[in-house]
Amino acid sequence: MYTTILLQTGGGSSLTSMLPFLLMFVVIYFFMIRPQMKKAKNEKAFQSSIAKGNKIVTSSGIHGKIVDIVDSDNTVIVETGAGKIKFERSAISMDLSKKYSAPADKK
Repeated sequence: MYTTILLQTGGGSSLTSMLPFLLMFVVIYFFMIRPQMKKAKNEKAFQSSIAKGNKIVTSSGIHGKIVDIVDSDNTVIVETGAGKIKFERSAISMDLSKKYSAPADKK
């Protein structure tokens, strides 16, 4: 009975039969999981580097300037053309102050 089961499995070692699954896991890790973890780490570092006076864009597309940072409830107060609005730090998607503070490349 054991010989028939062994013959049905191909008689090879368990490592060679598991190799395709291990390779699939490695590919998934390097192409999906690792970049997502790196992106989350960069996003967290960006949110902690937000400071007063930065010109920002929120995830909903509102442009403004940070007037105050309230650390106790993890919010920022953004001054826009319509007035002052309170946002969560996680709602800020881009910092424009670094983009516009760099000198323009003239040719």
